[in-house]
Amino acid sequence: MRFVIVTGMSGAGKTTVIKILEDIGFFCVDNLPPALIPKMAEIIFNPGSQIKQVALGIDIRGGDLFSELFAGLDSLREQGYDYEIIFLDASDEELIKRYKETRRKHPLAQGDRLTVGIAKERAMLEEVKEKANYILDTTYILTRELKEEIQKIFSEDNPFNNLIINILSFGFKYGIPSDSDLVFDVRFIPNPYYIPEMREQTGNDAEVQHYVLQWDETKKFMNQLKDMVSFLLPYYVKEGKNQLVISIGCTGGKHRSVTVANELYHFLRSRQNSVMIQHRDIEKDRKRGK
Repeated sequence: MRFVIVTGMSGAGKTTVIKILEDIGFFCVDNLPPALIPKMAEIIFNPGSQIKQVALGIDIRGGDLFSELFAGLDSLREQGYDYEIIFLDASDEELIKRYKETRRKHPLAQGDRLTVGIAKERAMLEEVKEKANYILDTTYILTRELKEEIQKIFSEDNPFNNLIINILSFGFKYGIPSDSDLVFDVRFIPNPYYIPEMREQTGNDAEVQHYVLQWDETKKFMNQLKDMVSFLLPYYVKEGKNQLVISIGCTGGKHRSVTVANELYHFLRSRQNSVMIQHRDIEKDRKRGK
């Protein structure tokens, strides 16, 4: 039996995750008042129940009822029922963008600016985020990629090590990603930007990849980077870390950082870790007309 609580920031993808879990065989109930959690568990865990996987969507739409969440979860523990919490998150900027696109109102804004509602919600959810078994940041991932991660956690036979790795390429001139855990600077690698035929290409193009990876310094760096990450991962898992952001930066985030990030991504995926990748600044020069 798997008893899963799905919660997190409004607009971060909770409804999507509920639908994904339903598709893979979970019995799902969205927006359940937290006070009803023990009663729901009692019904589900009844020996005669045919339900083997349950997901409950709980968030601040319940207003003051949300404050009863921990009382409900504590009651589950006291009754001997185990549960897992999956927390959906996204950056403030991305949440604002999504709300503007859908023209929805934030449940806590109540006439205030959207940023005020998001700040209130973050404060309310801080404790439940700290207790979450899985934290999924949906800022940079597509629905298809989110579905893959959920399936890895809840439907694959391979044990999930509770560590989601996010590899992020970026350009230093646009700032270091604020949520980085590890930052690597690859500006020491020869820059294909100065090769005219490669200037408009990116690290996703074979010609640029070959150029960046051909140098001895790149080869040595990649070997040491893979060794370092391989060394660190078991210790992050041991310490209970559930999300790791590895940021790879070059000047503009278009050539060298993208190439190195892709190489690290393929290396980690081959080890069956839960890994996602995002190239934050890959299109920025093009959008600015440079």
